[in-house]
Amino acid sequence: MGGMSRHALGLVLLIFVTAIWGSTFAIVKSATETLSPATLIAWRFTIAALVLLPFLFSWPRVFRRDRRRTDTPKSALFWKDGLLLGSWLIIGYATQTIGLQTTSANRAAFITGLNVVMVPLWLAITAGAPLRLRLWGAVVLALLGIGLLSWEGGALVIGDLWAFGCALSYAGYILALEKAAPRHPPLAFTAAQVIVVALFGWLWALLAGGVSLAPASTWGALIYLGLAATAVTTLLQTLGQRWVSATEAAIIYALEPVAASIFSFFLLRETVGARGFAGGALVVAAMILSQLPERGRKSPPGAVGERGLAE
Repeated sequence: MGGMSRHALGLVLLIFVTAIWGSTFAIVKSATETLSPATLIAWRFTIAALVLLPFLFSWPRVFRRDRRRTDTPKSALFWKDGLLLGSWLIIGYATQTIGLQTTSANRAAFITGLNVVMVPLWLAITAGAPLRLRLWGAVVLALLGIGLLSWEGGALVIGDLWAFGCALSYAGYILALEKAAPRHPPLAFTAAQVIVVALFGWLWALLAGGVSLAPASTWGALIYLGLAATAVTTLLQTLGQRWVSATEAAIIYALEPVAASIFSFFLLRETVGARGFAGGALVVAAMILSQLPERGRKSPPGAVGERGLAE
């Protein structure tokens, strides 16, 4: 890996993923003016699935693994994990897309960013996992930063509740991915997750009133969402979380509202003032704080073991 450790590479990949995610709030909000949430998700993930599908069939050539292992794309464990992760994803994308119909992009970004605190709390409640005081401080800073950056005040709307559901489901996805990602070849496993979401999306569209073609005016947004914001980000997240712990990943994802505010300004003219800039600074400070090594430790606690990209 040259001069960069796999843990550092994982951090870079997840930061890049978060920047792309930030762009989707404004794009999805605009697209829901024309497309229903079910149709948008179905087409978005179908495009991504078509791009990633070949990796399911080229597994032996692309991933130099021992064929005797049981975590191949043909194994029951592979598809069981793909179904589990795909289920978490469809819930997260569905609740976020529905929420953006009635709440602003900036506000949705804040509420979705609550997964930053949900992940360590989930771990503490379900597994009794101890958390460093420094990491708790980073969680608090990130949450305050997201609040300053995105919170617009005013009464809660139904879209806010849907966005909260997205935050909760995505916290579940982050934790499930931390366990599943090291078990499978990343490209093939990414394809499996996306295919599962696409199938769920079409089932939802069928139950919601039937399958329909997307208008020509929406195809630019759908192609971007399907390729960059779905296929590429799901792959990079699957790779990145092989080497970065779930709690660290959740704090990195706190950068999403920073990017969301930038894109919302240029695409939707949603402005950010001095309070927003202060919030962005707190988010960056939280990231730095979360990565400061403790005395006597050479790697962040809870980080996933290092594995080669060719595995």
